[in-house]
Amino acid sequence: MKEGIHPDYKLAKVHCACGHTFETRATVDKINVEICSECHPYFTGKQNLVDTAGRIEKYMEKYNLTEEDIKQ
Repeated sequence: MKEGIHPDYKLAKVHCACGHTFETRATVDKINVEICSECHPYFTGKQNLVDTAGRIEKYMEKYNLTEEDIKQ
């Protein structure tokens, strides 16, 4: 590698929106993320229904479904 052209590779703190914090290595000091391995459904095994402007309720009414129908 050429000297003087690469950024410094140092410890960086990663802050998630869920409150989890951990350290990794990066070229910046601080990284903010919205989702991490502590809150991502793939790693937690929990699936959350995210309601965006009532779209879930609209779908449920359209097809006459209940939450128990979705969980099956």
